[in-house]
Amino acid sequence: MAGIQEVYELVVKGKAKKVAPAVEAALEEGCEPVAILNEGMIAAMDEVGVKFKNGEIFVPEMLVAAKAMKNGVAVLKPYLSSGESGAAGKVIIGTVAGDLHDIGKNLVAMMLESSGFEVIDLGVDVAKEKFVEAFEENPDTKIICCSALLTTTMPALRDTVALLNTLPERSRIKVMVGGAPINAKFAEEIGADAYTEDAASCAQKAKELTAA
Repeated sequence: MAGIQEVYELVVKGKAKKVAPAVEAALEEGCEPVAILNEGMIAAMDEVGVKFKNGEIFVPEMLVAAKAMKNGVAVLKPYLSSGESGAAGKVIIGTVAGDLHDIGKNLVAMMLESSGFEVIDLGVDVAKEKFVEAFEENPDTKIICCSALLTTTMPALRDTVALLNTLPERSRIKVMVGGAPINAKFAEEIGADAYTEDAASCAQKAKELTAA
């Protein structure tokens, strides 16, 4: 429908101020809320993710698209009676102890939200015990994402994953890691389930892990 297509195009272009009115217009037009979410916004962020991965757009454009999506979801939430906005599952995310970088983490969090995940953002400089506490408070969490942006905080990432790997429930959660100094080999060495090099890949990998 025309309303959904307009929402899609506005999210792709990052027109944050125009998305909320467009979502309201689509609802008035009779579009199903779930269709607006899936076909309008999540599909748009999938396209944005592909463009980012291909180097057609960069972090600023991705951030504004994610902000546009967030504005649209805020309008849509009351209409999603069964909580489809978090239907993909729950994710805990944070930057490890000693690391104050948050731009990459925030981008990943927004991409995950845009892909239908409910995100619990612990912020930066997160002690390993805090990740465990957050999981204990949210035992239905499917994925825990840990970020390290400095070579000096790679040991903290290792320690965090080591502690998460001792959880009795470890077999039913996935641990994802990322950040500038991290690579797939290091992720495997420390016992993480997955490594992704950018926000778009993270959202896609999260979908794959929860679908498995």
